Amino acid sequence: MRFDAAVLRSYGSPFAVEEVVLGGEPAEGEILVDIAGCGMCRTDLAVRRSAGRSPLPAVLGHEGAGTVVATGGPDTGLRVGDPVVLSYDSCGRCRSCLGGAPAYCDSFASLNLFGGRAENAARFTDASGGRLAPRWFGQSSFAEYAVVPARNAVRVDPALPLELLGPLGCGFLTGAGAVLNTFGAGPGDTVVVLGAGAVGLAAVMAARAAGATVLAVDRRPERLALAERFHAVPLHAASAGLPERIRRMTDGGAGYALDTTACAQLINDALHSLRPTGRLGLVARLPTVLPLEPGALDRGRSIAHICEGDAVPGLMIPRLIGMWRAGRFPFDQLIRTYPLAEVNEAERDCEAGRVVKPVLVP
Repeated sequence: MRFDAAVLRSYGSPFAVEEVVLGGEPAEGEILVDIAGCGMCRTDLAVRRSAGRSPLPAVLGHEGAGTVVATGGPDTGLRVGDPVVLSYDSCGRCRSCLGGAPAYCDSFASLNLFGGRAENAARFTDASGGRLAPRWFGQSSFAEYAVVPARNAVRVDPALPLELLGPLGCGFLTGAGAVLNTFGAGPGDTVVVLGAGAVGLAAVMAARAAGATVLAVDRRPERLALAERFHAVPLHAASAGLPERIRRMTDGGAGYALDTTACAQLINDALHSLRPTGRLGLVARLPTVLPLEPGALDRGRSIAHICEGDAVPGLMIPRLIGMWRAGRFPFDQLIRTYPLAEVNEAERDCEAGRVVKPVLVP
């Protein structure tokens, strides 16, 4: 099967939209999906800075949504014509998966980040037969079609705007899941969100939907204005005495903080802004050793990394759609669509902060 995809051939080159070849029909437990839209996530763009750990050339993209056009075997639980949102891959067999925590799958890194399933390595090539890396996050959805494990796919209502739903499978799921699943925030709680990008603004929306008070910290006035539109109190990241200011505004400190920036100073500021036993969650990968200031972890404060919002996609994606339909999670207001052919423009706009969440439409 031949179709167009955005191929990244080297860490410093632009994407090239070119013909790729998928060999064979979907295997047992797989589905072939006609992609309606795929979000561009910071994790896709971080491949350029992965120091050679992510195999190239590759088709990236892991926030896909589309329609099932073929299934492999009778046990996928899906049928031709089903609209689906795609999420991350997991083995389904390890202790974490069996315990309802697939984001902490023992094979998460190998399945999603560093090459995918070994049995898929020979199936995906460019038009001249050159090998492409196996599936990225079980998807490789910067393309017209994707073959994915049915385990990655969540069936949704066909009446929904399918081309906009892909980011619910990762970026929006991560921010909202951190607030709703990891923190369990609700009325009377205060959540500080550091970084008003796609993940941070999803966290803002979810916290407000849950009835919590939200403070959003960013350095860009336009992003703070967006956060304020979604009913967060905006705070500039460079404000003098930021932790003290947050403690005053929250009657002694916030209960929860979510960092999406990987900025060491903001992480320390967030810890100092927490009340006793407050929790800080990190969702961005830290590029260096994290120095903690004296007192940052005093009085029962804790810090932990949160992967994929502690979410089970089959449960969380329908929940977020229900919140959106109720007007409580307006994620569509963060999206700008681009034709797949404009993938490099979408990347430039994303890196420059001109768009919160680009979505590529084949």
